[in-house]
Amino acid sequence: MDISSHEQPTARIATARGRWILLATVLGSSLVLLGSTTTIALPHIGEDFSADLAALQWIVNAYMLTLAGLILLGGALGDRFGRRRIFVLGVVWFAAASLLCGLAADTGMLIAARALQGVGGALLTPGSLALIEASFHPDDRARAVGLWSGFGGIGAAAGPFLGGWLVDGPGWRWTFLLNVPLALACVPIALRHVPESFGAPPQTAAADTAHRQRGFDVLGTVLGALALGLATYTLTEARDGGAMIAVTAAGGVAAGIAFVLVERRRPDPMMPLTIFASRQFTSINLITLCLYAALGGFFFLTALQLQIVVGYSALEAGAAMLPTTVLMLIFSSHSGELAQRLGPRVPLTAGPLMCAVGMLMTLRVGTGASYFVDVLPALLVIGTGMVIFVAPLTVTLLSSVDDRNAGLASGINNAAARASGLVAVAALPLLAGMGPDAYRSGTAFDASFSRAMPLCAASLAIGALLAFMTLGKTSAVRHRAHWRAHGWLTEPPLAPRLSHHHGNNR
Repeated sequence: MDISSHEQPTARIATARGRWILLATVLGSSLVLLGSTTTIALPHIGEDFSADLAALQWIVNAYMLTLAGLILLGGALGDRFGRRRIFVLGVVWFAAASLLCGLAADTGMLIAARALQGVGGALLTPGSLALIEASFHPDDRARAVGLWSGFGGIGAAAGPFLGGWLVDGPGWRWTFLLNVPLALACVPIALRHVPESFGAPPQTAAADTAHRQRGFDVLGTVLGALALGLATYTLTEARDGGAMIAVTAAGGVAAGIAFVLVERRRPDPMMPLTIFASRQFTSINLITLCLYAALGGFFFLTALQLQIVVGYSALEAGAAMLPTTVLMLIFSSHSGELAQRLGPRVPLTAGPLMCAVGMLMTLRVGTGASYFVDVLPALLVIGTGMVIFVAPLTVTLLSSVDDRNAGLASGINNAAARASGLVAVAALPLLAGMGPDAYRSGTAFDASFSRAMPLCAASLAIGALLAFMTLGKTSAVRHRAHWRAHGWLTEPPLAPRLSHHHGNNR
């Protein structure tokens, strides 16, 4: 059955059909969550392939690059051609790329397959939540989204633990191969039980003609991804120097300028620059860049620090990070109220500063570190800081735009967070002075980690300062967050691209 935006969705949570829809969307989003846990396997991948640090960075960043660069396009494709169709395509694509990752014969093949994984993730991620919004009856919609978010948070918590167990057991390749049976379960459920839906239809005959003739912003998408890719290459390979680095740096700047010019002039831009006319929206995205750059760099380096320096197994390293996710799952459902009661300035200043303190506390995490004395206290402080700022950040973002632009605003913010994490993974090893073989020496890696954590803390402090200076004490906060729990650590939750009637029912 197809559901266009002028029809009333009827699925109820208490019915078998509603439970099947939830299962399909949870399985799909779990693929992307598992794709983000590869960091835990990097030391083993590097050992198997005799790879240098730059190759390990690319194994993470190839995935993040295509995911961040194409996620807005993925949402637009779902609106035009059908959200279920694009969601299923993304799941199949992701599974095929995961199979290639698991069978990779060298780092080059693995990096290429990871980039393909990111494409699949960009296709399925926007559709996962949008399908819930489009399928469930308005009376059940908020609860359905809450259940989806809660199960996704459980998956985020279990991902590093499961990944560590696989790495230490059957091997790192199974962290990718596990996606294949999940996808094989997801696809038939989605095709059988999830109704098709499309974006809101044009309201007039003239608008309908224009809508059908309008194309996708392929040029803007390519330029945005190219700018991000060239910047990532420059930062990752800069330690070698040479003319090529200067060329890619200049190319990245040129592609970024061209992207802005194209988005300004196109009638149907991927990222309409007019949305940045909202001062609050612009401020929140700048704050997002600072906060999620720090978090992306922290989780990348800490997973390595615990294994290379402290001597944890992959399973122990994955389990060590659980407290942060558990704090998010338990308390994030309440923290969104902070922005509504206090305004966004307080939580978006205090939360990042608390995270910064926690990252400075990780300077005690070195050779012979005690988990309960050195590791756990730092993670609890970081997790508490994240609880304070993550939900208010999203709620304030959605309040900075009108309802019809909520999905677009969330997509831009989610892409900004992923892009900042991508840049951090590329830049931090360079700024911290990590050599190509740093991860093979506990002493060398520990010294670099000690230089990197203050940089992450500084990025958080800059974000807190921006929040304090640019957000008013009583800035408008209108939206209540749909999600009742949130366990994602390296990107904010992605709101769906809402149809007109959905916005009215909220």
